[in-house]
Amino acid sequence: MQLNLLSVLCFPSTCLCPQLQLEKSKGEILGVVIVESGWGSILPTVILANMMNGGPAARSGKLSIGDQIMSINNTSLVGLPLATCQGIIKGLKNQVQVKMNIVSCPPVTTVLIKRPDLKYQLGFSVQNGIICSLMRGGIAERGGVRVGHRIIEINGQSVVATAHEKIVQALSNSVGEIHMKTMPAAMFRLLTGQETPMYI
Repeated sequence: MQLNLLSVLCFPSTCLCPQLQLEKSKGEILGVVIVESGWGSILPTVILANMMNGGPAARSGKLSIGDQIMSINNTSLVGLPLATCQGIIKGLKNQVQVKMNIVSCPPVTTVLIKRPDLKYQLGFSVQNGIICSLMRGGIAERGGVRVGHRIIEINGQSVVATAHEKIVQALSNSVGEIHMKTMPAAMFRLLTGQETPMYI
């Protein structure tokens, strides 16, 4: 059902997500870094995590960090593994025009977990600020928590430089509405200079 809905949302006849056209030189790479959206995403597709200065993607002025790429040259990327999506983008090297359907999204995902009482499990596990696992149908999954995302804020407080134990403690003791901000861990590492971008 989900994929059928996406094909209605994102394919040419009823396109609710814009189709962009990028121009590039033959032999030129697109100049992007893509990462997975994270298990638990409503749209399981890749996210634009970085753009090369002066590359075709950046030059176009049409793309932003955090955008979800739904299709390229009418090939859907929804539900495909990251390596497959990277291969499709690498295969564009000799194209001079690239058509993309994107859903504009901020790089940071806002999550709201409603926990009426401490006896309710949050339903996810964290290691060094990164969400490692998620309980199917739990309050965290319903609130938008995604595996592979880095928690950057809990209830308005930044936890970027916070020790693992303190993050666990803050989450364990929270009840009511728990507001979190997260982003894909790979994107977080790129934006904080912990990883060198490999442009494709």
